[in-house]
Amino acid sequence: MNDGDVARRADLAERLSRVQGRIAQASRTAGRTETPQLIVVTKFFPAADVRHLAALGVREVGENRDQEAAAKAADTADLGLTWHFIGQLQTNKAKSVARYAAAVHSVDRAQLVSALGKAVRAERERAVAASETPREAMTALVQVDLRSVAQREAAGGGRGGALPEDVMTLAAAVEGEEGLTLGGLMAVAPLEADPAEAFAALRDVADELQRQYPHAQMISAGMSQDLEAAVSAGATHLRIGSDVLGPRPAVR
Repeated sequence: MNDGDVARRADLAERLSRVQGRIAQASRTAGRTETPQLIVVTKFFPAADVRHLAALGVREVGENRDQEAAAKAADTADLGLTWHFIGQLQTNKAKSVARYAAAVHSVDRAQLVSALGKAVRAERERAVAASETPREAMTALVQVDLRSVAQREAAGGGRGGALPEDVMTLAAAVEGEEGLTLGGLMAVAPLEADPAEAFAALRDVADELQRQYPHAQMISAGMSQDLEAAVSAGATHLRIGSDVLGPRPAVR
């Protein structure tokens, strides 16, 4: 490695250690015996950083833009990482996402369920025809919109997510789609809300989901600014970007 790479890896190691310490402390405070899984979100950062992170022990990586994710996954295919797609997803991107993503955290409508299932089946057929090992089923998480009615009306759109009352219908659709496995739920705490209250509401929805689908244990919640609240509410997966990677580089 050149001097720049050495310095960058050292910086990432320090940042990663601090975040892991926060997660461990939050878990102890919450009385949890198992710590949540850290997914490092590398949005806007280069594939070189993904390689540094892998060398530091990171195995779970998240992205929210398909074009960027597809390129990084291809560039780092030799590392055997698990890729999570966490952003809003257009149905016409499902075929691309099925080539690299083990999990999609942002399933919020029936059309996307169908598109992802079709894409996974097509990718499996392609692999068989090419004498390659077919991919495993894709883990699908239903994204829940935790905003109040007033917050949604004031925003006029923006963030994705299904209404809490629609979660069970979407979960049933995922369960019935060949190629998909229902993983659980994902949510982002509304900017205007107390994250502890928001994640407690998510936990209630997760409890309802798990009563019908006991295997759907994943709760993807918590980012750099609110991971402690997410851990306290029972999050199993945390999506952390800036606190591990630093300030985002300028987007060209």
